[in-house]
Amino acid sequence: LVSYSNKRPLYCKNQFQTCNMRISASIVALALVATSCHAFVTPNQSRVFARPADAGLKGLLQDDSDLEATLERQLTYKPGQAKGNLAKRFGSLAGKKIKTVGEAFAEFTELLGHPMNALYKNSMTDIVGTTHLIVVTARFKRDPVWSLGLMSSLDLLLKNYPEQDIAKEAVTALIKCCGMDEAEVRAEAKAVSDWAQGKSKEDVEAALRGEGSGPVAEVANAIKEDEFWMYSKYFGLGLVKLMELVGIEQNKDVCYSTMEEWMGKALNKPTYTATSDSDQYFGVKGKLDMMETLMKEIEIREKKRMAERLEEKAEAAIKMAEREAKWESEKSSESSVESK
Repeated sequence: LVSYSNKRPLYCKNQFQTCNMRISASIVALALVATSCHAFVTPNQSRVFARPADAGLKGLLQDDSDLEATLERQLTYKPGQAKGNLAKRFGSLAGKKIKTVGEAFAEFTELLGHPMNALYKNSMTDIVGTTHLIVVTARFKRDPVWSLGLMSSLDLLLKNYPEQDIAKEAVTALIKCCGMDEAEVRAEAKAVSDWAQGKSKEDVEAALRGEGSGPVAEVANAIKEDEFWMYSKYFGLGLVKLMELVGIEQNKDVCYSTMEEWMGKALNKPTYTATSDSDQYFGVKGKLDMMETLMKEIEIREKKRMAERLEEKAEAAIKMAEREAKWESEKSSESSVESK
């Protein structure tokens, strides 16, 4: 039962026709239901958004060939074998085994070897998952601005961690579980921060346009040459850190407008996600500053209580010494009386 003229099993054609008839019948039934429902609702008197109720249904019913072509594309689709430039570039990665978020976090926990402080556990879990999902994306390419954003984010989050040695180990574990080398990431971040010393906002804008030399100009030129360049939040946070280094006021509104200029005008890339990440950064920074203030107040309160306890102990020791001295004097006076 095979039709060799079109090189397709006959039952597959019948399957298309049956599916087509079923969908058409379903659409007709929906049209009848939609028509009958008008008897139970108040008719819309507005003419601004009014259109024929069956306009969309007629559009679906009038061309069955498109429906069959769509179903055929879905049935014959193979990952990584499309005809577009994206598939040509990344098609070889189809079917490649990728570590899951759960596996990445398990590796992070094993590498760290210490339980995280309860106040930081959820934040660190989110960062591990987010960073892992970024780096396993086929379009992702790490660059010095991205590395600067990652390191500055971790520094901001962990700067008040109670045990700083564990905080450093957490950074190392995060970078390693995401398949990166910590020394390389730190070197890239340092190269950008060193370059930004003494620079102005206009210097950074020129570099983002690809003018001159330096790590930022190299990154900008690479971005403009790559049609499939992928933005991720650490790149945006790297730009925010650059704003801080060149003396731009660390205000949400000021950085928002600057991000629009740098991403939109200088790099010719969409700005919505970058500006959203900038706003989120300042929101989180505000909460961390509040937490830092709270922790300092707790520390001051604990030191005050400790001082009070030490003072009480000192007073008790003085009183005890006085009692012992009085007892010794009484004892010596009694012994002198007895000797007489």
